[in-house]
Amino acid sequence: MAMERLKQKRWLKMVLYVAILVGLSFGFYLLLQYLMTYFNISVERFASTAYLLVFGVTLVFNAFILVPVVLHVSIMMAVAKMMMEVSPWGFVIVALVASVAGALGEITGYYAGYFGKRIVHLENAPGYDRLVGWMERYGPRGIFLISVQPVLPVDVAGLLAGASKLPVWKFLLPCWAGKFLKYLLACYLGPALWRFLPLPPL
Repeated sequence: MAMERLKQKRWLKMVLYVAILVGLSFGFYLLLQYLMTYFNISVERFASTAYLLVFGVTLVFNAFILVPVVLHVSIMMAVAKMMMEVSPWGFVIVALVASVAGALGEITGYYAGYFGKRIVHLENAPGYDRLVGWMERYGPRGIFLISVQPVLPVDVAGLLAGASKLPVWKFLLPCWAGKFLKYLLACYLGPALWRFLPLPPL
């Protein structure tokens, strides 16, 4: 009974977490639209700036090791929605830009492990032992699995890859692939979920 309640609590937290991210993405979308209207900038002219914004924000937020910052996902979804108004494949480009930045940002965790830094905060994180098991069993494929899942910290993969002196490219490639798939789903499904939340009409 206690385990069922714990699982239910986790699911509720997850649903709330997703709802907050999607709601924030709607807010960022409205803010971007307001700024573009105020400064009289078309979506086509804003595109390069939007991609640069996604790259910079995702790079910085993925570089954090101690703090699980995910605000970049909301910004990414907002920009993806905007770019889909120009091209139906706009969300793919946003996901590609974000995944490259995200993988590069994870280098901080890789080098922290490489130079022997222990991050106690991550070792106490829920699911840490499971991630270690994935890394030990699957190697680079484990990095992909950790990068593609949306809940547990990806920093663990970087720390363990660095500590085991895995070549940096063998860390970056599966990390990028996992993040690309994850961000692709977020960019496509995030804006689609707007209609299920009590948000004002566009």
